[in-house]
Amino acid sequence: MEASSLPMLAAGRFLSPPPMLPAPSCPRRTLPCVRAGPQTLEAPEAPKPPRPSPRRSAVAEVKASPDPVAALTRFEDVLQTQDCNIILRHCGDTGCWDNLSKVFEWMQEHGMTNAASYSSYFKYLGLSRNPARALQVYGAIQDRSMRVHVSVCNSVLGCLVKNARIDSSFKLYDEMIREGLLSGCMKLKQGYTKAMGLINDLNSRGLQMDSVIYGSLLAICASHNYCEEAELYFQKMKDEGHKPNLFHYSSLLNAYSENANYEKAELLMKDLRSSDLTPNKVASNARVLPYVLKQPLHVMLTTLLKVYSKGGLFEKAKELLTELEASGFAQDEMPYCILLDGLVKGGKIQEATMLFDQMKEKGVKSDGYAFSIMISALHRGGHRKESKQLAKEFEAENATYDLVMLNTSLQAYCSTNDMESVMSMLKKMDELNISPDNITFNTLIRYFCNAKVYHLAYKTIEDMHTKGHQLNELVGDLCSHVMVQLGKAGFPSEAFSVYNMLRYSKRTVHKSLHEKALGILVPAGLLRDAYIVVKDNAELISPPSLEKFARSFMASGNINLINDVMKALNRSGWRISQDIFGRAIQRYIRKPDKKQLLLCLLDWMTGQGYSVDSSSRNLLLKNAQLFGQKQLIAEVLSKQQTASRTIGQRLKKMI
Repeated sequence: MEASSLPMLAAGRFLSPPPMLPAPSCPRRTLPCVRAGPQTLEAPEAPKPPRPSPRRSAVAEVKASPDPVAALTRFEDVLQTQDCNIILRHCGDTGCWDNLSKVFEWMQEHGMTNAASYSSYFKYLGLSRNPARALQVYGAIQDRSMRVHVSVCNSVLGCLVKNARIDSSFKLYDEMIREGLLSGCMKLKQGYTKAMGLINDLNSRGLQMDSVIYGSLLAICASHNYCEEAELYFQKMKDEGHKPNLFHYSSLLNAYSENANYEKAELLMKDLRSSDLTPNKVASNARVLPYVLKQPLHVMLTTLLKVYSKGGLFEKAKELLTELEASGFAQDEMPYCILLDGLVKGGKIQEATMLFDQMKEKGVKSDGYAFSIMISALHRGGHRKESKQLAKEFEAENATYDLVMLNTSLQAYCSTNDMESVMSMLKKMDELNISPDNITFNTLIRYFCNAKVYHLAYKTIEDMHTKGHQLNELVGDLCSHVMVQLGKAGFPSEAFSVYNMLRYSKRTVHKSLHEKALGILVPAGLLRDAYIVVKDNAELISPPSLEKFARSFMASGNINLINDVMKALNRSGWRISQDIFGRAIQRYIRKPDKKQLLLCLLDWMTGQGYSVDSSSRNLLLKNAQLFGQKQLIAEVLSKQQTASRTIGQRLKKMI
């Protein structure tokens, strides 16, 4: 499908397709558009100093005010949290400890605090020798995520240590570990290892394990697929006299679900049913963390459903789903999604479609997860029209999307070449303020390449790079293809931009990329950019391409860079021909003011064993008067011949 036949729909700030650019009649750099018109020579106006923003002016006034709280109240509608943090740090840096606390209290009262606010305040309380106030403020924090925020924890501990409150520091550190630092390891890549480090630190100071710490450990093991370790901790907890609650059972069951170990899962459920634990309650003798939700029995059954689905025991999974439905525990889509996912991964798309239709008939509310599973399954199974139809159905019935559903719909629309719907999804992404991820970018770049809309592919690559996403292996080859097509279409500057994005990405760059870039830049006359490619990658570029670049640069490249280009070519191991040197000498002779560069080149040639041919020699001698003393040129040429003979004789002996 040609680019000219595709509709150009605005897609907001994420991707605004430019108008179709006509191929230029001659290679050029991308230049700003200047409107021609009559001009008069006038003295340029002095630039006007930028006007300070209202927020910046407000911050300056509050800083200068003897009563910062009154000033803050005056500018309450203008200032934001980060502005208040600047004022707070100003009070601390100037040693105004009384104002420091007043400003912080005002920020708390008006809901204008964040982790940086607490971190800064604790830091200055340490400097002002007020650790008691730090403990008081930290203890009053209600938001658990704020209490266990790394910078907040570090600041309050630093305040205590700075003021020799060592016992208080260790006590608070233990509380932090119990309250969230340990369970925070669940989200870390090396979370299990870090958790073990914290546990070892606790044990070294004689702290006893309890049901809370065991619960966190079980959850960490489950989230990092350490099933055997989870079993050991569960048994150790029971051996030490700690009675498991539903949270512990649920965590171990989750660990079994990762490996689809349904036999152990069924034994665990049997053990749970024989215990005195009842649905929606936790054993009264088990101390539960405030942030841990009580685990109702239906959550356990849903986890068991995941075990059956992952293990391919679909009949058992269906029976369990029926049990959940009868108990009123299948009113949301999650149990259905678990079984749908298992059926799809087991290649049973027809059964999954039937279950999905039943779910809709029963009026089960979907937030998009079930739709996403089915749209992706139909897409992968080659049922692209059905996939698109389902995406359209969801779009018609739902106003809200998340990133997963947006990506799924994009893939369905891209696979059916529906440009209008693709642009509609991008517009929706902007309206809902959803940030694209690598999947979004990969999908779009591949689609625009297949549709041969290379300017949109370029804009997407540029946007991906601007937003800090790495060009991975999957999209890297597509970017290389876009670069070549941009060059063919007459947009070498954009092609070079793609080249640089690829070159500085973390992916391994194929050596052919440099030669492709050089093949675009040299014919376009972008010789300075071409020199950058050659300087860093000459050894990866073929001799014919280097020869073509060298000829072009000697003819029309920046004369001040000629000697640098020669050295870069020589470092690559490529032997520079006398014809290339001859072209450089001709350029220098036409510019007598560059005589020093010519003499440097001739002297460098002597040291590297190069010599000019007879034609260049005669040209130099004929124009020697342009460079001052004729004898000087003759001496340099004589040294070249002597050095050249010596190197030639050495080569003959080696042969």
